[in-house]
Amino acid sequence: MDEQIRHTGVVLRTEGNMAHVEIVQTSSCSACKARSMCMSSESRQKEMDALMMEPMAAGDRVEVEVRERLAWKAVVIAYIVPFVVMMAVLAGLNVLTEWSEAVTGTLSLCSIALYYIGLSFFRGKLQKQFTFTARKLG
Repeated sequence: MDEQIRHTGVVLRTEGNMAHVEIVQTSSCSACKARSMCMSSESRQKEMDALMMEPMAAGDRVEVEVRERLAWKAVVIAYIVPFVVMMAVLAGLNVLTEWSEAVTGTLSLCSIALYYIGLSFFRGKLQKQFTFTARKLG
């Protein structure tokens, strides 16, 4: 079974079947296997939207979870693919052109910007794939 990454938080508000939840960093983050790729381990508080698995109201304590496999997929999309794109453009320009290092370096960095701009066109599709779910605590 796919492992889950879990954090506790408080519902700030609800809209339809989505809950806007504030996650508070706890000491358990230091023991979590996925802490290096988890945004909540970088800040004391984080707000996120989560799909409600049951009726909730503002102020309810909840547990927000996401599949660990999706967290790894996010790391690949956000960090590894852009690095590969940048290195491929840099290597390709160095082999195919006689431009200066400053020009090829600048163009390879621009390729990352183009990658993220292109990725933004798929924001809706990605948000459907990367869903957090919220369940009430006790």
